[in-house]
Amino acid sequence: MYTNHYGLADPPFSIAPDPRFLFMSHRHREALAHLMYGIGGDGGFVLLTGEIGTGKTTICRCFLQQLPDNCDVAFIFNPKLNVLELLSTICEELDIPAPPDHTSNKAFTDGINDHLLAAHAQGRTTLLIIDEAQNLDSDVLEQIRLLTNLETDQRKLLHIILLGQPELRDKLARPELQQLSQRIVARYHLGPLQPEEITAYVHHRLDVAGSRRTLFSPSLNRLLFRLSGGIPRKLNILCDRALLGAYVQGKDAVDREIVRQAAKEVYGQSAPRSWQKLVIGLGALLSATTLATALFYYAEPFAQNRAVPSTPGLKPSLAKHAAPATSSARAMRTDTSAVSAPAFLAQSTGPDGVRQAYQALLARWGIRLPVDDEASTCRQAEAFGLHCLSESGDLEQLRRLDRPAVLQLRLPDGGTGYLLLSALHDSQAVLMSGAQMFTLPLSALNQLWSGRYTLLWKAPPNYRAPLARGSRGLMVSWLNHQFGQPLEPLSATAQNPLFDARLEEQVMRFQRADGLPSDGIVGPHTLIRLTRSSDTTSPRLLGTTTKNPGMKG
Repeated sequence: MYTNHYGLADPPFSIAPDPRFLFMSHRHREALAHLMYGIGGDGGFVLLTGEIGTGKTTICRCFLQQLPDNCDVAFIFNPKLNVLELLSTICEELDIPAPPDHTSNKAFTDGINDHLLAAHAQGRTTLLIIDEAQNLDSDVLEQIRLLTNLETDQRKLLHIILLGQPELRDKLARPELQQLSQRIVARYHLGPLQPEEITAYVHHRLDVAGSRRTLFSPSLNRLLFRLSGGIPRKLNILCDRALLGAYVQGKDAVDREIVRQAAKEVYGQSAPRSWQKLVIGLGALLSATTLATALFYYAEPFAQNRAVPSTPGLKPSLAKHAAPATSSARAMRTDTSAVSAPAFLAQSTGPDGVRQAYQALLARWGIRLPVDDEASTCRQAEAFGLHCLSESGDLEQLRRLDRPAVLQLRLPDGGTGYLLLSALHDSQAVLMSGAQMFTLPLSALNQLWSGRYTLLWKAPPNYRAPLARGSRGLMVSWLNHQFGQPLEPLSATAQNPLFDARLEEQVMRFQRADGLPSDGIVGPHTLIRLTRSSDTTSPRLLGTTTKNPGMKG
């Protein structure tokens, strides 16, 4: 909205971790130096911690751009994984073939060790980076330590960087993780900007965005620091909203009153607990088109030169938008009374927000059991023959999967929220927390969503783990049947059929036609797409489904 008005090529205060906008304060330079030391040394762990929004991920993106060509990187985000899932993810990131036994930690570890030895022989370095590492359980951290046991006489073959919030330091200080802590060769805690750095930070981002004028006077330095605490993400949100406010008021630059008003709107400074004006918080994140759409849905007309009023009640979604045509969905009672956006997003945070999101997910499957978080939800779902799928993606991926999913949100104040994506339309999403639901434009959702999601899916009978060439068993028989039983059996015996080259080619052909990675591995994504025609009981995101040509109905 304001970028063209102020002659900017890009939004200067986006919270996306774009290395172009990285302001190299003294602390950021030291943090980057520690990361570079970690890759240039003889191996071990490097630990980078910092409060939410201080720039850890952005520093890491900048670091990745400076890596030599002979460095292979496995980058894991938001790692709420068990040991087996972590090892599998590392293999995927490094293009290591999955072992025949997909349930064995040792099989995955052996594959990783073989890869590290081969990479070392070719003069290549392997780096594992784990973001949000404070989410790792102790047994997973111990497994990561064991991966560093492989070494030559001169160096370890795996370099590891752990990024996380301050509680990661406390976790690593526990007695059971003493051996890992002793292998940390470099530690750095990234603090907030100092007061004297605020003006330089703001001007740097404006310069990168193409500004040719002074939009923030140096006299605003102390006020910006006091309101943001020197946290770059908070400062970005504040400055973005302040520029929007200056534009709306027709001013050539931001003044103190605009900054104070912006702080009230995006931080809730006058009432921290209430999210008084969500639309302004969204305005700090959205482009002109998205903001206009959000305003259309959630606010009073924005054309008048006055402060934006508090957000009115959101338009409630109809239950038919989300409910699948199953008895379980009909049994789910939904509160469709109007709810304000501030209240709705406020209840998405903290333990209650997590609990309500996952209870809403189970309710869409007709399961009404108490759960606290993702882990307890997955345990309960197993009793009903359901599996959890937790990973990162985009809305197009969720359209293909066509299952309700709990989304992790990055809220305008820097916090984290959890809501159920219950239905997905062409331009809108239906979100739920507990029994309440409301609609949000997809453009707005994309700006709030971190990309992380968790969904439930129903696997075929006898499914235990992903299948690949060389697998045997009843699941292979089932898979043969999905592509039409061939005239000549694909297996050596009917009792223990083999996943052979012919079946692998059929799987890869299906994957290519369906827009999936054509790796020949039959995992959750492939199975969900394979069964979408025959599975009539699972709740859906979309109103209709389509059949893939060549598949059995």
